[in-house]
Amino acid sequence: MTQPTIVRITSDPIDLNALQRAVTTPHDGAVVIFTGTVRGVTGAERTEKLEYEAYAEMAIAKLRQVADEMRAKFALIHGIALIQRVGEMAVGEPTVAVVVSAGHRGDGAFEAARYGIDRLKQIVPVWKKETRPDGSSWVEGDYMPNRGD
Repeated sequence: MTQPTIVRITSDPIDLNALQRAVTTPHDGAVVIFTGTVRGVTGAERTEKLEYEAYAEMAIAKLRQVADEMRAKFALIHGIALIQRVGEMAVGEPTVAVVVSAGHRGDGAFEAARYGIDRLKQIVPVWKKETRPDGSSWVEGDYMPNRGD
């Protein structure tokens, strides 16, 4: 059975329906879709837009690494899509998508999607600039990569 894996850095809007179709095999009865979106308010601060940049070549390699890790940890999943958008995005737009298919909902698709987005945020070289009414700033992450990452 073919197990589709899609990894992509894109400046185009993320088409969740197309991703679901692309990762679903005839053996699947469950698809989990996680999307990160541009939040309009964080704490007391208002966000007008976000801008993402990536070191594309390395980001693709790291997305493949994340997909491989997902397959190693969750043996019953089938299809995987890991998509990171770059460029400017308005409030409410999807910035990232993790899509996982499996035969049944209990086959680890939820856990694999959670692992995928957490790991993507840890090791994929993507940077985020937040624009607020009082100016813009790059957002620092809190993860320090290990030698094995």
